[in-house]
Amino acid sequence: MKIGIPGTPFLIINGRPYQGPRDYNSLEAILRLIRLGDRQFKECPEMAIDPAKTYTATFKTTQGDIVVELFAKQAPFAVNSFVFLAENGWFDDIIWHRVMPGFVAQAGDPSGSGYGGPGYAFSNEVTPELRFDTAGILGMANAGPDSNGSQFFITMAPQPALDGQYTVFGKVISGMDVVEKLTPRDPAAGGELPAGDKILTISITEQ
Repeated sequence: MKIGIPGTPFLIINGRPYQGPRDYNSLEAILRLIRLGDRQFKECPEMAIDPAKTYTATFKTTQGDIVVELFAKQAPFAVNSFVFLAENGWFDDIIWHRVMPGFVAQAGDPSGSGYGGPGYAFSNEVTPELRFDTAGILGMANAGPDSNGSQFFITMAPQPALDGQYTVFGKVISGMDVVEKLTPRDPAAGGELPAGDKILTISITEQ
């Protein structure tokens, strides 16, 4: 105890005593989060999209396809990052780690823990005319105004409380029924969680 070891049995992760949950799912998520460091990027990608063009993203999921129109003109940094990550396979074979019917379906973290990101962050892009006023709105998940990374969510109902706090950067134009079929899953609830549905790939179309 004098040197900071909490007693036995104990775990050391990255040189530090670990005193959190020790169930299989929790420990597996921690290991995935550690391994994610090998895939992260050192800085935001250079601007590569053309805000004057139209971009759509097709999500291939285990429940079917979801097609989303991306708002490149109103949220160029969010769309540029999303396109960059999609084209680099960041979203391939990851789970919808947080699905709360009537609220949002969230993904974008390859570790599946809800804590993973791409290694860089960017600021919110809030446009007054874009609001979370219906189901199917694509928004950036964050932990504050300058912490946008790779996690995103799709609303499953109007969410006016999110307006002004999160970037709206797209809208579902096909496959909202697929979003509604995603397996409910709330990591904050703790305990055993269902495996969750997966995003197999996200492909980008530019017009």
